[in-house]
Amino acid sequence: MSGSSRGEFSSSFGFIMAAAGSAIGLGNIWGFPTQTAQNGGAAFVLLYLILAFVVGYPILLAEFTIGRHTQSNPVGAYQKIEGGKRFVPIGFLGITAVGFILSFYSIIAGTMIAYFINPILKLIGLNDAAAWVTSQGVSSNMLFASLFFFLTILIVAAGVKNGIEKWSSRLMPTLLVILILLTIYVLTLDGAMDGLKVYLLPDFSKVLDPQLFTSALGQAFFSLSLGVGSMLVLASYTSKKENLIRLGRLVTLSDVGIAFLAGLLIIPAMYAAAASGTEIFDASGNLISGPNLIFQVLPALFNTMGPVGILLSIIFFFLMVIAALTSTISMLEVPVSYAVDNRGMHRSKASIIIGLIFWAVAMTIALNFDLLFNFVVSATTQFIQPLLGLFICIFVGWVMNRNTLIQEIKQGNPEIENSLFMKIWPLFIRYVSPILILIILVQAFL
Repeated sequence: MSGSSRGEFSSSFGFIMAAAGSAIGLGNIWGFPTQTAQNGGAAFVLLYLILAFVVGYPILLAEFTIGRHTQSNPVGAYQKIEGGKRFVPIGFLGITAVGFILSFYSIIAGTMIAYFINPILKLIGLNDAAAWVTSQGVSSNMLFASLFFFLTILIVAAGVKNGIEKWSSRLMPTLLVILILLTIYVLTLDGAMDGLKVYLLPDFSKVLDPQLFTSALGQAFFSLSLGVGSMLVLASYTSKKENLIRLGRLVTLSDVGIAFLAGLLIIPAMYAAAASGTEIFDASGNLISGPNLIFQVLPALFNTMGPVGILLSIIFFFLMVIAALTSTISMLEVPVSYAVDNRGMHRSKASIIIGLIFWAVAMTIALNFDLLFNFVVSATTQFIQPLLGLFICIFVGWVMNRNTLIQEIKQGNPEIENSLFMKIWPLFIRYVSPILILIILVQAFL
């Protein structure tokens, strides 16, 4: 299909907001801050910032280049590039993986909706209903995950310009404003400065800790949505006039910037909660992480604030829903783009059919939560995503014609060919990034 029939972003701002939205999700808001506290505090932040640009940015640019050059999805992209047909199964693996990530992600996102609704129900006196929506039982999980899936399908079905670009351009700035305002408020609370010290004052003796290095590398890789095709597909809708190097740099800056801001909010908020009597450490003495951070610590903090706390709770969980939604619309877009490009399906039909398929997967996970949830999370994020990133490095670094790469990147940036960047970037794609990804995989297996 032609580029016009596929759709295209109308501005670089729209693309940056969509790509940043794909990268910025629940993992940035609660995953990054708690990993920071558990893995060396400010030392982890320092390593994460370095690795996001040293490892994440080169692979991100590789996905952007493949996507815009082929104007296709992960499967179609490999089919169109010489030597890529051997990598088509990798494209299908990416499409499948992103669908399963979308499925478990929607359950967490649905719970965010429940906690957004909870204080509203309390305000109007429906206390029993408020308790039910946050019970995290099978029925409530299925209901709110379904509601979240409906929102995702609705936006993706509307297309690139009227759906993904329109809503990302609105939701991402909203998320940023809410995050800044909440951070300013939380920093005024008792105990918040203790959290700020943990976050900003590094213990340099921990910087060379191999486990800290591996954790920071993993966070940098996963936070940029690399490997599963989201960035490749979004770049396929980008104009040939855009400077891919600049876009990649801005998306990476947006991702690490939001993660850093989230740390400024969450870690001081946890210590403020501790100052008001909330337990923030588990039985092993580690800082509470994962969903428990959001669903136990912060509601307890908001409950100590009276009417202001109710308002802050509504605002915060609205922010979490936005963060999740900007990620899931780009996830669903990956298999939808395959159906539109390779199977000739109408976008609305493809969005509904594929959305329902992965909604069924989400419902299966919700019905068998204890058995399936952690397994699907670890299989997709700890093993499949790094593996897909490794194959992208191999393909771009060793299979794809160098002149093809240069010509694609030169569009929108004609002086880049003889620059220092074009001498260094291929070395990272061929050697540095693959070696570091292998470190992640070995660590995951061990």
